[in-house]
Amino acid sequence: MIQSWGYAAQESTTPLAPFSFNRRNLMEKDVAVEIEFCGVCHSDIHSTRNEWGNAVYPMVPGHEIIGRVTAVGSGVTKFKVGDRVGVGVIVDSCRTCASCKAGEEQYCEVGATLTYGAKDKYGDLTQGGYANNIVTDEHFVHRVSTQLDPAGVAPLLCAGITTYSPLRHWEVGPSKKVGVVGLGGLGHMGLKFAHSFGAHVVQFTTSKSKIADAKRLGADEVVLSNDANAMAKEANSFDFILDTVSAVHDLNAYLPLLKRDGVYCQVGLPDQPPTIFMGNLIFKRRNLSGSIIGGMAETQEMLDYCAAHNIVSDVEVIPIQKINEAFERVVKADVKYRFVIDMSSLKRP
Repeated sequence: MIQSWGYAAQESTTPLAPFSFNRRNLMEKDVAVEIEFCGVCHSDIHSTRNEWGNAVYPMVPGHEIIGRVTAVGSGVTKFKVGDRVGVGVIVDSCRTCASCKAGEEQYCEVGATLTYGAKDKYGDLTQGGYANNIVTDEHFVHRVSTQLDPAGVAPLLCAGITTYSPLRHWEVGPSKKVGVVGLGGLGHMGLKFAHSFGAHVVQFTTSKSKIADAKRLGADEVVLSNDANAMAKEANSFDFILDTVSAVHDLNAYLPLLKRDGVYCQVGLPDQPPTIFMGNLIFKRRNLSGSIIGGMAETQEMLDYCAAHNIVSDVEVIPIQKINEAFERVVKADVKYRFVIDMSSLKRP
């Protein structure tokens, strides 16, 4: 077994604390990665605190992982020792169902294996990137450009692909008017991508203090969603709206802003179901959809696009010893726009 150490939650009410564990020895197609940086996703908080009701402990969270390859299995062909790589939200899937064959492993009909908090095909509990290393099948490892700041790249493995995938799927680009709801870890990446794709981008926020930052990140307009008059002026004008908000909020405030046949895509995951007035859908043939991350090929495409266009996340780098403080700040939306852990701060027990 490979010795590993990191920070884990032992139960839903305990803070993250140092934890030692083992990774499997390398299988034929496995890649061992020494972790350099790991992003802090809000889902790490939901998971460790069992807010979705499916937590398994002990839990080492983290699925926005950047590091260097330290060893490869005998059958690995994509990577060599020393390569900079990334690992995202899933580390396995069945590879045989229709979704997997279509390159949409995130929708695996058997069930994709999450990077942490899940049982893998060997019967082991997966542990994530708040750790010194990870071992993963090469199919779920991605090439990362050495020309980009690795700390800024880390959140692309979740926040980046979560917003890139639906924007590409719904063909956002020039001549399209696009709204982004929420300006946090997901929202700021959706804003950057939509702007880069050539769309006219409108940022929705409830905070006047975010107007200047939204424009810096690429917004052509900023609309205060708590201003009824400002919202009314946008009625029937959007081709696509990307909703990145994970707090409970009223979708009926935004659906009337879509044109006929416009698309509203939810990527944030509130813990309570919404109430939707169906007239907001049927009277203009509007579409309500959802999306999660992306397949392995699309994730690599996104990383390559970011390298070519110099796109990274806006991050605040922290040592692992400040992770519990960072969790509290994420809950208060007190970060611009993603915490990333510098794993060199992690000390061997």
